[in-house]
Amino acid sequence: MVMKKNGEEEKIKYILTDPKLSSIKAMLEKDHAIDCLLLLYVNRGKWKAAKDFMRANNLTLSDGTFRSRMIEIEQLGLAKSERIDPLKKYYVITDLGKKVAKLLLGFFDEFDSYA
Repeated sequence: MVMKKNGEEEKIKYILTDPKLSSIKAMLEKDHAIDCLLLLYVNRGKWKAAKDFMRANNLTLSDGTFRSRMIEIEQLGLAKSERIDPLKKYYVITDLGKKVAKLLLGFFDEFDSYA
């Protein structure tokens, strides 16, 4: 096994230890985090719209998981919430969220082209 250049090791160390970058990494590692970010990208930031989209594609997502991921996504600045009523919110993707979603879509396109 060939060790990567020191600069790449430093970059990886930075990603793993920087509070902002490690927090987005931790969020993306959680169940349905990428699903929720991509749902936001296609304007499905309300639970019913997200649930309908997932069901139409034979996928599952619980409301508790949806809400937890959306709160985490909002805390990272990738979405903002809007109140529907005192108990309900819907989420809208931010510019930073769009950028991250586009990067993820690009990643999956690249990966798919190798498969």
